[in-house]
Amino acid sequence: MATNPSIITRDLDKIADKTGNIYESLHVAGQRAKQISTTLKEELNNKLSEFASTVDNLEEVFENKEQIEISKFYERMPKPSTLGLEEFMEGKVYHRYPAKETEE
Repeated sequence: MATNPSIITRDLDKIADKTGNIYESLHVAGQRAKQISTTLKEELNNKLSEFASTVDNLEEVFENKEQIEISKFYERMPKPSTLGLEEFMEGKVYHRYPAKETEE
């Protein structure tokens, strides 16, 4: 079985150093991944809505090359979890502790 070359081994200590806790770091990266996923899904749905067919008959449905290319483009994109973790590790994600801020 061939391994996926896009799989990267991550150093958990480097991830944990950002917040001091591996679970908090993964939670922040996961929340960012959800934001990215939602944005990408909205973009894809908006682009594909142009091709929506009102025909109920399966025989009249035809393939649209542009629609297929758009779908393939989004399938080839990196996963939102990968993007979220990369942004977190590069310091592009802002996170805070609202409970600590209200106490002060």
